[in-house]
Amino acid sequence: MNDLLTSKVYSRKTFLTNVSAGLLTTGIMNGPTLSFSKQDQVSVNQNFDSKPLPRSPLNADTEQEEPKFFPSPTNPQKRIGYAIVGLGHLTLGEIMPAFSACKFSKPVALISGDEGKAGIVADQYGIDSKNIYNYNSFDRIKDNKEIDAVYIVLPNSMHHEFTIRAANAGKHVLCEKPMANSVKECEEMISACAKANKKLMIAYRIQYEPNNHLIMNWVRNKEYGNAKLLELYNGQNIGDPSQWRLKKSLAGGGSLVDVGIYCLNTCRFLLGEEPESVFGKMYSTPGDNRFKEVEESVLFQLHFPSGVMANCITTYGAHMNRRYRVFTDKGSWFGMDPAFSYRGVKIESAQAKGKLEWKQSPTMEEKNQFALEIDHLSQSILNNTIPFTKGEEGFQDQKIMEAIYMSANEGRIINLEKISGKDIFRGNKPAEE
Repeated sequence: MNDLLTSKVYSRKTFLTNVSAGLLTTGIMNGPTLSFSKQDQVSVNQNFDSKPLPRSPLNADTEQEEPKFFPSPTNPQKRIGYAIVGLGHLTLGEIMPAFSACKFSKPVALISGDEGKAGIVADQYGIDSKNIYNYNSFDRIKDNKEIDAVYIVLPNSMHHEFTIRAANAGKHVLCEKPMANSVKECEEMISACAKANKKLMIAYRIQYEPNNHLIMNWVRNKEYGNAKLLELYNGQNIGDPSQWRLKKSLAGGGSLVDVGIYCLNTCRFLLGEEPESVFGKMYSTPGDNRFKEVEESVLFQLHFPSGVMANCITTYGAHMNRRYRVFTDKGSWFGMDPAFSYRGVKIESAQAKGKLEWKQSPTMEEKNQFALEIDHLSQSILNNTIPFTKGEEGFQDQKIMEAIYMSANEGRIINLEKISGKDIFRGNKPAEE
């Protein structure tokens, strides 16, 4: 079971050259620290420079509700400065452009194994060339006061190391999902950030996206009845067999840890509960060279304390689809299709009304998901509050994914630790726009 998730071989030359492994084991472990000081638990007090200006409504009150305030970004000199670690597809295609939509955050440094690429990106985004680092010189960020936090956008196997190095350098951490390749690595990341008194947030952008928040509120408030069943699908037909996502040493697993984690985390987010048991099945097409090291498809089921059942499907070998639905006991279903995309997400719902099935597709203004999550960490730093998707949130997903792999390998239901209460592994809720 664990061999899918515990490999620590860092073999991709463009990402790392001659990084000392000693940093992973020196002076960081006294067991995981899963609590924060009272100072961290204060409510959001908006104690930074961001004064909203009132906005008078232009339309009649029969029309769609208008924003009450104009955009209120904080002064650029007072924004949280980020060092972005890794200049791959996600960074260049989504994260760097997202900073233009941020109100409290700015990019100030780059870490890359490709000096030429880093120079081009720095020039594009107005980053001082002195703030370009490689993976060997990363630890020098400790002396750079412009850098408040790092955003780690590296292959999964490298999250653990660079989170610990960032904490040791005195920087807050935003880490892409999945958090790490094993439960032990997650524990060490949480411990290192707690020891350094730095915040650790996992980049679960779905939990900051407004449409998903609306669905979550419908579920929690029983807007259309009691949720009974959840159905979630997130898959794609992956290409390029040489990419790091298909290398176990770098990715830790296949479709489950990359795209299936959205199904798992969204279930937990919508319900606020933690599953009591899981059952999984795994399959890879024989002879398909893409899946020599990692799994192609996983079907898994989650059983929650309230009685809700979730059926989840994830794959690397079928047509791209990203959707979910919540089925209730009051003649309705609702969800999103697409649900997990970077943009263009859409709510859909249906209700039984007499002889009709009344289908609706409500819409709201689209927000940049990456800007929302980056700004949430910035607000958490500025207000000294606990991030909503703190390290423990990623830790819990890792534990459940390892149980899913165990179930698939052993062909049996795996019972999990029973956890009562709502949103146990989350911090302060994000501010509503």
